[in-house]
Amino acid sequence: MRHLAKTHVRWDDLDAFGHVNNATYLTYAQEARSDFTWFTRIKTGEPPILIEMVLAHASVDFVLPIYVGGFDLDVEMWVTKVGNSSFEMAYEMVSQHGLHARARTVQVVISQEMKKPRPLTDNERQFLLQYFEPVVGSDITV
Repeated sequence: MRHLAKTHVRWDDLDAFGHVNNATYLTYAQEARSDFTWFTRIKTGEPPILIEMVLAHASVDFVLPIYVGGFDLDVEMWVTKVGNSSFEMAYEMVSQHGLHARARTVQVVISQEMKKPRPLTDNERQFLLQYFEPVVGSDITV
C-alpha cells in the first residue's frame, strides 16, 4: 500500500532560473511525511505516530522541471526498508504534467529525552509494514 499526500507548489518555490528550486523537493517530501505520520491519522481519529524522528539521509532524482506555481503536487510515498531504529521511504512527485521527481529518505527514530536513536516500537513497525514495498531487484528485506 502507498500513501498519497498533496502538497502545494507555491509561486515563491520558483528560483531565479524560473523553476522550482532543487531544495524545495525535500520540503515537499517533508510535508508528505507530516501528512503520513500526523495529519491523515488525526483525520481518521488515530493518534500521530513516529513523531520523534530525524532525517539521516535524503536524495532526489529530478525528472521533469516545474516552471509554474499555484497547483497541487501529488506525492506518493511508501516504505522500502525497516530496520531496528530506522526506516527508508521512497517518493514520487507527480502532477498532470508528469513525473517531476523521485526521492528517498532515511529516518531514524529517537528518544527526545536521551537525544539518541531508539528501537522502533511494535506499533510503529506494524504501521510502517502496512506501506512496505521492497525495492525491485534488491536483496533488502524487513
